[in-house]
Amino acid sequence: MSNKLRIALPKGSLEEATYNIFKKAGFSISVNSRSYYPSVDDAELEVVLFRPQEMSRYIEDGVVDCGLTGYDWIQENESDVVELCQLQYSKRTSNPVRWVLAVHNDSKFKTVKDLEGKKISTELVNMTKKYLKKHKVSAEVEFSWGATEVKPPRLADAIVEATETGSSLRANNLRIIDTIITSIPRFIANKQSAKDTWKRRKMDNLVMLLEGAVRAQEKVGLKMNVAKKDLQRILNILPALKNPTVSSLSVGGWHDVDTIIDECIVRELIPELKKNGAEGIIEYPLNKVIP
Repeated sequence: MSNKLRIALPKGSLEEATYNIFKKAGFSISVNSRSYYPSVDDAELEVVLFRPQEMSRYIEDGVVDCGLTGYDWIQENESDVVELCQLQYSKRTSNPVRWVLAVHNDSKFKTVKDLEGKKISTELVNMTKKYLKKHKVSAEVEFSWGATEVKPPRLADAIVEATETGSSLRANNLRIIDTIITSIPRFIANKQSAKDTWKRRKMDNLVMLLEGAVRAQEKVGLKMNVAKKDLQRILNILPALKNPTVSSLSVGGWHDVDTIIDECIVRELIPELKKNGAEGIIEYPLNKVIP
């Protein structure tokens, strides 16, 4: 019987973003909308979908060997697992998810101290209770089954809710008082699975590729032809992970320059490169960046 690594991926808001990261890492995952068992083009992987809220418990119990879930739910469940890496991606942006304490704009509450004796609605019950205890505030924490943003001020005095951009909170006339926890997805493993030589090697290789895919999300490759007389000036302009690669072209006195840069600076950089003598500039996307 061949070796298998049982891996859990998050069902729900992070699902599509996770598939995209795996695709860039070199793994094609496909799933029927009603199925919790996706197929993957790697015979050594067995994939199952779990809700992020439950995943760390299943990994701790050995139902699967490893998986991707948020740091928030690992802390909420107090799961005893091995953390192999963090992967900074989310459903809309690369921003980490923040669990924030929020109240209605019209309320008088300014700080957590003002919520003494009040009701707070949230999915993140345990972490909210710990936060209140830390601030020596006694308040009722009620589990929310969803639509948490609409509860203040009639059904709750405040909420603790996850947000990337804050847009949903603003749309529901809420303002943030404080941040309780910041969460980035973690690749975690069952303790016994992490001690298995074959499984650990498979997980480590997978982590390396996934980290490379996440690292490549905000970077692009840039190639250009540069005359020898302009080369040093161009190299002084270019930022890079390391020194740009410079190769001689078959045409005398010309070089090919290849580098990796942050995508956010490309629009300012290309006109500057062109002005200083670069020709045949090509920007290309990256799937993985492995240092």
